[in-house]
Amino acid sequence: MASIRTEVLIDARPEDIWLALRDFGAIHQRLAPGFVTVARLDGDARVVTFFSGAVAREQLIDIDDEGRRLVYSVVESPLGLTHHNASAQVFSAGEGRSRFVWVADLLPNELGATVSGLMEQGAVSMKRHLESQTPTT
Repeated sequence: MASIRTEVLIDARPEDIWLALRDFGAIHQRLAPGFVTVARLDGDARVVTFFSGAVAREQLIDIDDEGRRLVYSVVESPLGLTHHNASAQVFSAGEGRSRFVWVADLLPNELGATVSGLMEQGAVSMKRHLESQTPTT
């Protein structure tokens, strides 16, 4: 099983990032606009369209407000995943900064490099957007 971990420091408060992350149906507006272009809720799942035009269905597993951790699973995608489970979590990095940690476990192993590249692109998109939302002093 491929296990991927992407981590990025973001110049934004963890509570602000958490509010964007936990808004499961608004990923295309609040967390990663441009990387995700459309999202719509369908029960406890969301259907997302990515910048490439690819569409995936992601099942919400858990939202942990205390731990600032969201867990989801891709249950339909054009990649041919046979298993996928991911979590995204926000930690304080001091002085209005945050550490965003995104972990995914998936099968088949051969898709690890592809998914890792997509997660890196997504993390860059999130960082750029979330930092642009931070008020300047």
